[in-house]
Amino acid sequence: MKFGGTSVESASALERVASIVKARLDRQPVVVVSAMGKTTNRLLEIATAAAEGKQNEALKLLSDLKEYHRREATPVIKSDDAAELEQILTDHFGELQDYVAQIAEVEEFSPRLVDSVSSLGERISSRILTLVFRHFGIDAVHLDARHVIVTDSRHTQASPLLKKTYARLAQTIPPLVAKHVVVMGGFIGSAEDGATTTLGRGGSDFTASIVGAGIHAEEIQIWTDVDGMLTCDPRIVAGGRRVKTISFAEAAELAYFGAKVLHPATVHPAIEKNIPVLILNSRRPEVEGTRIVSTSVPCRNVIKSIAAKPNITVVKVQSLRMLMAHGFLRRIFEVFDRYPTPVDIVTTSEVSVSLTIDNPRYLTEICEELRAIAEVSVEKQMAIVCVVGDSIQDTPGIAGRVFRALGDINVRMISQGASQLNLSFVVAENDMKPAMQALHEEFFRDLDPEVFD
Repeated sequence: MKFGGTSVESASALERVASIVKARLDRQPVVVVSAMGKTTNRLLEIATAAAEGKQNEALKLLSDLKEYHRREATPVIKSDDAAELEQILTDHFGELQDYVAQIAEVEEFSPRLVDSVSSLGERISSRILTLVFRHFGIDAVHLDARHVIVTDSRHTQASPLLKKTYARLAQTIPPLVAKHVVVMGGFIGSAEDGATTTLGRGGSDFTASIVGAGIHAEEIQIWTDVDGMLTCDPRIVAGGRRVKTISFAEAAELAYFGAKVLHPATVHPAIEKNIPVLILNSRRPEVEGTRIVSTSVPCRNVIKSIAAKPNITVVKVQSLRMLMAHGFLRRIFEVFDRYPTPVDIVTTSEVSVSLTIDNPRYLTEICEELRAIAEVSVEKQMAIVCVVGDSIQDTPGIAGRVFRALGDINVRMISQGASQLNLSFVVAENDMKPAMQALHEEFFRDLDPEVFD
């Protein structure tokens, strides 16, 4: 059972989580928890202020964050545990204060320190939730995720070493869960040299999936603040409907192309071990949510959901010199490999390649190298819109319906065929919302009641 930041952001939210877990004690739950509320953002803000020489501002923010945790935790723990809560806060915020001093001294926020700082949110929330559970009559024990999640040393984006991680999980958790509810922080792990690492933003979902796979869980539950996967993002288009059941393959496409309800890496360990994943709402635990399964889900609607990914940059590489030349694509992608930058969509012609990236950190360096072999142009403030359904490729006329629905919205790139499950295209960011609305009206007028609610 993984609970996200909004599920543990306040005293009342913590109490709801205790109630949800208590109702499922017979299933021997293992609980993975995110940092409380927006704590990770606030931790990074503190460290950034220190790196900019604003140490007093950093210490004020630190004090406010410590008080937030104390204020929300105190009403939902036993009075006998108040001293332990204070010790938890003293230890962890004392550690943060040391990091602030280190960062202020060198005026640099290194990736290793980023991990040390950002890990504190989950380390604190998991300790607090353990105390909350005890208050509500749940026999809980805390497990430091860094003892069982083994990763490489790629700070801020560490990859788990699954064989070693699964071995540690299988050895550690089953004896504990036989008698206790195990509580651990998501998002964090440790490299083989013992250094604290993180799995990237949103990595608590990934942790839950890894833990579930490592202990051969019956299912992996992702508790969030929405009723499940919807036909569209409600923050972009109103009127989205809950998808009751969806395949792993469809869920992975949606997660990668912008569905915020699930981290893209989550499904991989679950697929490997064939463990169902449920998306549930901690504010409305009575709702059945979305069940993600390995098999294709028959549906009258060819489209299951529409996702969108804003803040996209399109890079166009063109060179007449490369007409019929061998190795043009290889040379382009070697540049992106040297500056670790994932590419989402690629379209090619004989002399040009257009591709999209969502992380422009190395954009200047990438373009500089590419200009040695071709002309390069860049378009920013773009968005990817993606329609997903596992029978898209086998259903005639889908592309026609998509582009008729878009009307006069200008489409910059189109991609279909690499995956049998999606049709993706790029529009200006300002056109993302109207495109989503038009597609939702086109494909979700009449819903299959077996799949949608």
